[in-house]
Amino acid sequence: MLKRIRVVLWIACAIPLLALGAVGILELTQKTGSVGALQASGIGGPFKLAASTGGSFSTDELKGKPFLVFFGFTRCPEICPTTISDISTWLDALGSDGKEIKALFVSIDPERDDVASLKDYLSSFNDRIIGLTGTPDEIAAVAKEYRVYYAKHPLKDGDYTMDHSAVIYLMDRQGKLAGTLTYGDPTNDAVAKLKRLLASA
Repeated sequence: MLKRIRVVLWIACAIPLLALGAVGILELTQKTGSVGALQASGIGGPFKLAASTGGSFSTDELKGKPFLVFFGFTRCPEICPTTISDISTWLDALGSDGKEIKALFVSIDPERDDVASLKDYLSSFNDRIIGLTGTPDEIAAVAKEYRVYYAKHPLKDGDYTMDHSAVIYLMDRQGKLAGTLTYGDPTNDAVAKLKRLLASA
């Protein structure tokens, strides 16, 4: 009986400590922009898609350079335009120091987002943001590489919108995940993370 009580007390003490540890790791990740091995493992990979700049765009063009990847769609009512505007602001804030960084906006709505619509959509933002689209299978393959969730959401009028995750992936010079940014992150924090990304080997 006494042994059972000790086990129960040990579990009661261990659970709060584990929870506190998890919170601490999460806070450290958010502050530093670093991603642990469990989170970063397997995220990212090579791909080739049609680009808003004309022709095709391959990740081979980014070898040795840091870059950002964000998934969205041009008919997104709020999160996508706000996030792309934020990315544009961050790139502008870096000035010439950040000229080697490119930002990739991958459409998860390839049925409606062709090259022309992406070019028009991005025309008001920083020219280092490149829109990418492809066939549904090509987009699905890239989304899988980045573990991105997206799905069609039917509307009452017969049209549809898209549900999707809204993470900005910070990829290092080796094409590995170095950190993330999310919708609504403060400009100062985002720019600091991008500067660390640029400074990484």
